[in-house]
Amino acid sequence: MKLNYKIIFYFLGSLLLFNGAFMLLSTLISFLYKDGVTGQLGLAGITTLFLGVIVMFFTKNHIKEMNKREGYIVVTFGWIIMSLSGSLPYIFTDSIPNFTNAFFETMSGYTTTGASILNDIEAVPKGVLFWRSLTHWIGGMGIIVLAIAILPLLGIGGMQLFAAEAPGPSADKLHPRITDTAKRLWLIYFGYTAAETLFLSLAGMSFFDAINHALCTLSTGGFSTKNASVAYWNDQPIIQYIIILFMFLAGTNFVLSYFAFKGKIQKALRDEELRLYFKFILIFTIIASVIIYFKADLTESSINHPMVWGKAESVFRHALFQIISVITTTGFVSADYTLWTPFLMVFFFGIMFLGGSAGSTSGGVKVVRHLILIKNGFLEFKRALHPNAIIPVRYNKKAIEGGIVFNILGFFILYMLSFIIGALVFSMFGIDYKSAIGLAASTLGNVGPALGDFGPVNNYAAIPLLGQWWASFLMLIGRLELFTVLILLTPFFWRNR
Repeated sequence: MKLNYKIIFYFLGSLLLFNGAFMLLSTLISFLYKDGVTGQLGLAGITTLFLGVIVMFFTKNHIKEMNKREGYIVVTFGWIIMSLSGSLPYIFTDSIPNFTNAFFETMSGYTTTGASILNDIEAVPKGVLFWRSLTHWIGGMGIIVLAIAILPLLGIGGMQLFAAEAPGPSADKLHPRITDTAKRLWLIYFGYTAAETLFLSLAGMSFFDAINHALCTLSTGGFSTKNASVAYWNDQPIIQYIIILFMFLAGTNFVLSYFAFKGKIQKALRDEELRLYFKFILIFTIIASVIIYFKADLTESSINHPMVWGKAESVFRHALFQIISVITTTGFVSADYTLWTPFLMVFFFGIMFLGGSAGSTSGGVKVVRHLILIKNGFLEFKRALHPNAIIPVRYNKKAIEGGIVFNILGFFILYMLSFIIGALVFSMFGIDYKSAIGLAASTLGNVGPALGDFGPVNNYAAIPLLGQWWASFLMLIGRLELFTVLILLTPFFWRNR
């Protein structure tokens, strides 16, 4: 079957319109704050809108039917087109004049990685900073719909586990309720963003800082308007606790938020993934807090400056903040965790592979995949003793199809291979071992801060230009669940059948 190229380009054109409209919103912010780049931002928005209109005009007479192959192409190239056009505000305003740097920053935004090449964030015009935060929010919003409505239909990454729970997608075909599902989830996403903006403003942040950090928290992105990230507000613990709360919510399955708002709170609380996600955060925070309190050099790690509510509270807050920030792959920084003893540095490196919940805006492997892998591993002991018995893996008290378990096993193997290859390629660019493995884990998991030369208090400006393209590729495949992108690299995908 030949590919329906017209519908592919029509969808890509509509994404350009979508992108251009958000650029004009950034233009409005630029105008209100009189930052001197209103005209350039407006030109970027109009250019993007014009390109979108042209593409849609020439492909308007398309067959309104999309198969799986076209779905893969639209999802992957959609992110690429958004990142290419999203680079224009940086280039037109000379905020990031180099195209490679601008593309890296934009891809980092849309994939909600939060890795930046900017050395002085606070010197960037407010309209551009707002656009930078919007790329996170758009990417986060997109990934929710992708996870709930698209990936289950393509059979990607075990997402079928919660597809049946979602109030929309059908297992085998596009269902009219997918549109309703997307609207409801976007409403929750928007509501959380508005609520965090309000709370942060009341806690003492300026409105501009509040809305930017809300956009970047709910998308689990991590871009900040300050060079010191959230450490800028270390003397205002309430601000950090508000961000902690919303990072936690952003890392949960948004379908569970939907159930909670519908009054089905018990159904949400009984979810195995949510309970394990909470336990991971609780246990890891206790471990980190105890080690920091008794072993870490607080002078070096900046936790002791200032200790507003005492040493124990300060240690707990920073441990909790960084644990949730890394697990949810948000990447905000309140302190340099690489200085919290060698054990904790390796510990934080390990939880970069964890990820938040499926159906959330977080990256990484996802808690549900770890849960299924652990359950299946233990069941192998029973199967060894009872080779003829049929012992299925159960999730939320329901037996899981064998195909989904194999899908998750395949995903995990492919994820680890991508990490190893990613680190090897980074080392080819002359990056040292610790920094290379940190970069690979962070970009593939969409975490943001890494290790070594690219740790929490540093940025990614030192990566060579070729290295930035490689990092962009890892961010893309990590964000789109590996299979979605990598299947396009196989010869059989492009054969007309």
